[in-house]
Amino acid sequence: MSKARVYVTYPLGDDILALLREQCEVVMNPEERSLSPEELIENARGFDAVLTVSAGVNEEVARALASSCKIFANYGVGYNNIDVEAASKHGIYVSNTPDVLTDATADFAFALLLSAARRVVECDSYVRAGKKNWGPMNLIGAQVSGKTIGILGGGRIGKAVAKRAQGFNMRILYNDQRPNPDFEAETGGIFTDKNTLLSESDFVSVHVPLLPSTHHLIGAEELELMKTSAILINDSRGPIIDEQALVAALQGGVIAGAGLDVFESEPELAPGLAELPNVVLAPHVGSSTTEARVAMGELCARNIFAVLDGGAPVTCVNPEVGVKA
Repeated sequence: MSKARVYVTYPLGDDILALLREQCEVVMNPEERSLSPEELIENARGFDAVLTVSAGVNEEVARALASSCKIFANYGVGYNNIDVEAASKHGIYVSNTPDVLTDATADFAFALLLSAARRVVECDSYVRAGKKNWGPMNLIGAQVSGKTIGILGGGRIGKAVAKRAQGFNMRILYNDQRPNPDFEAETGGIFTDKNTLLSESDFVSVHVPLLPSTHHLIGAEELELMKTSAILINDSRGPIIDEQALVAALQGGVIAGAGLDVFESEPELAPGLAELPNVVLAPHVGSSTTEARVAMGELCARNIFAVLDGGAPVTCVNPEVGVKA
């Protein structure tokens, strides 16, 4: 009996795909770039499953691949690159990889926070440039311990960030669609409205999914509510922050700084952002640890195996596909 065929849209390491290769024939796009819809259709036609890494899946792709493809297994928590409604319409499951990258992403959010607060990138450049003014008033940063952190989004990653904030003896505020008793019990966080959170926090960390309701959740008006000494952190999704408004706020001293791992039009940046010394920039690497990357690949594999065996994915985004079957 021949093995099921899986197409992988972006190059991934052997360790990431090891479990998948045990049961499936794996064909991978060798180029380190996102495929266009037309290229995805051409390359993945006839495959039983597609492991999507950034590649966009629209109505055209779902329709073209529906005769063979049973699942789009997305390599990531966010799946805004996939038209879930179109996939469901054509009877194709969609899955994602929650939980397994929670700690890695929360770690990196705090790395951005500490780097921006203590001006780590500036300090590194200063020393490498051979500058000798190492006096007590040089490169003064912001204290983190004992300050207030506001967390937008009380889900898995937001809660993990709050737990890290506990170690810094921080006051924790959070906002979500509704209070989360588990969040509060595990972190001591205090539920509050968004405007109060923005106005009272020394650090604001964003951990909400990208939805129509969260697009530009932080814009010029919200930035104006923040303290002039505040630092904004985002390793969630780029379009949640109005990037042009953020550039203006950083240039004008509306807020003190930012740490960003995601951007509105990746890999492009809003004009002026890269030139600002008071922002730490990273290339969407929040979950980039060996442990998280391998676990994500293994979860994708388990999702694919489950569907090939006639069931639903372990972490299913569109369970309605099974109801229609």
